[in-house]
Amino acid sequence: MQLIWNKCTEDVWCNLLNLNLDHPHFFGLEGVYVIWHSGQNPATVYVGQGNVAERLKAHRTDPRILAYSPHGLFVTWARVEQPQLNGVERYLADSLNPKVGEAHPVSVPIAVNFPW
Repeated sequence: MQLIWNKCTEDVWCNLLNLNLDHPHFFGLEGVYVIWHSGQNPATVYVGQGNVAERLKAHRTDPRILAYSPHGLFVTWARVEQPQLNGVERYLADSLNPKVGEAHPVSVPIAVNFPW
């Protein structure tokens, strides 16, 4: 499955802590998302799914995720239809090995392209 991963203005990755999650783009947006940190050894911090704006707002206050903020926290997301959400999240979590969030759906993975 080919996903269209979103960036912010001027084709730049979005900063999780500064992203305007009240923008109309996010109204009713369901899909998957990837949070990562930059720095000397960039790594995936979290992979999730659901209402993108609501989930990202919650992650902004999660101390497990904020622990990586000194390295810079970035996020991208892609629209995915409900029947494929669990499989796509499973594939991304298995492939990207996030540092936070051990509970991912028990589902047959659905292969997708990575954001980068």
